[in-house]
Formats: sequence, C-alpha cells, structure tokens
Amino acid sequence: MIAPLPILGYGTNGFTDHTLSDTLDVLSGYGYGAVALTLGHPHFDPFGDDWEARARELRDDLAERGMRVVVETGARYLLDKHVKHRPTLVDVDAGRRMTFLARAIEIAEVLGADCVSMWSGVTPDGMSDTEAWRLLVERTADVVALASVRGVRLGFEPEPGMRVETVSDALALRSELGDPDAFGITVDLGHCVAVEPGGVAEALRQAGDLLVNVQVDDMMPGVHEHLELGTGQLDVDLAFRTLSEIGYTGVAAIELPRDSHAAPRLAKESIARMQQALDAITHDVVRSAR
Repeated sequence: MIAPLPILGYGTNGFTDHTLSDTLDVLSGYGYGAVALTLGHPHFDPFGDDWEARARELRDDLAERGMRVVVETGARYLLDKHVKHRPTLVDVDAGRRMTFLARAIEIAEVLGADCVSMWSGVTPDGMSDTEAWRLLVERTADVVALASVRGVRLGFEPEPGMRVETVSDALALRSELGDPDAFGITVDLGHCVAVEPGGVAEALRQAGDLLVNVQVDDMMPGVHEHLELGTGQLDVDLAFRTLSEIGYTGVAAIELPRDSHAAPRLAKESIARMQQALDAITHDVVRSAR
C-alpha cells in the first residue's frame, strides 16, 4: 500500500536574489519536484512581448527537470508601483487585476500548470463588506469563465485580513458562483495557524478534494508573518499527515517571500523537514500493512 503524498516545491518569491534558471538549479539540486512561480519581477514578466515564448521555454525546462509548476499571482507592486498588491478584485477599479489574472491563466495554460493561485484583496476603506462581496462575486465569475475556457484550474487562497480570510469564506464564494469545476482552493498552512478557527487539520479537511495548491510556512496565532518551519506553531507532521489522509498529491511549496537573502539554506533545510514528515507517513503505512 502506498500513501498519497504531495509533491514538494518552493516559491520563487523566496528567491528574488537569484535568476529563475539559478533558482531552478538550486531547487532541483536539493530534490524539489515542483516550483511555485510568482509572476512579476524578477523572474517572469507577464506583460513582456515575449511572454509566450518564455513560457514555452520554461515549460520545456521544467519538463526536463521533472518539475511541476503552479502559478502564483501575489507579486508586490506589479500593478501599481506605489501601492503593494493593488488593485485587487474588491477595488472599485479592478481593471489591471483582471487583465493580469487573464494573462496568468494564459501562461498557466502554456506551462501546463496545476493551477493559478489568486485571492480576494482587502476591503477598501469606506466600502461595506456587502459591496466588497458583490464586486468579488462578479469579478471572480469572470475569471472562472476565462479559466474554464482554457482548461485551467484556479486555486482561491484565503488570506488573513482579506475579504476571503478562511477556507469557509472560500467555500461560500464557490457556492455563490454555482460550484464551478474551475474553482479550486489554495491553503497556506501558516494561515491556518494565524486565522483558521479549527486549525490546520480542519481547514485542510474542509478544502478536501477541492484543494489544488498548498503553501508551506510557519506562523504564530493572530500574526500574518511567514516564518521558516520550526519557528512558529505549525504542527508540520499533522499538516502533512492530513494532506495524505485526504489524498492530496498536488504541490506543497514553501512560501517565504521575505527571506531571499537566505534562500539556499532555507531551501535545503525546508525540504529536509518536509521529507521527514513524508517519511514518517510512509513508515506508518508500511508498519500498519504488516
């Protein structure tokens, strides 16, 4: 009997002092089987004239390395050089965000990516939650339609402080949209420590077979700060055991966007810790089968 296990990956937003090629060299050298590609500076300009050719080259490079890929859309200052992450799906003028998400879907189609990961945004000052929800539903419906046409899966990520903050919120949004097949869920394990009321195991079980992307980092309760594994309160073994129990075999990628200065060390130490958790699962399965 073989236990279902995720594919271990690392996010390029934690390697911003490396070129994309060097990042992939480091990751593949440490044994990673996937990469979470954040579109934007410095690794992949989604609006460059050569975006499609670059996507094809990257697809072929990843295939040679035997690496899977998810597309992340959380680059800072990509759409507004003065305001981080804006505009979002809940801003009054979300045109640039919609254009970006459409391009992300196109890139994901070329790459054969597992999904495009996205999020709602923070409700703007002076806007009611009801109005933010209305805008979010309308815009997300359009993004889902684009993804459906191209056969791309979306991974909607709950984020602390955003209009969609928990897995329950994401499921409510999916239900409001009519439960479209293209709408999957991204779960950040650290966020489960920070804001999920039932913790990491309950959040992952809530996502269940809708889970298409997992981000891996540690956190402290109530604090949205991505920490290296072992420095917060995430139960890493419980998280990976739960992933196995729900049958998740997608990408689980380290998400440390503020730690590029220590990227090689963190990549090496992180895969060792995650592999330890996977080895324990395999050991338990083998022992129970005897």
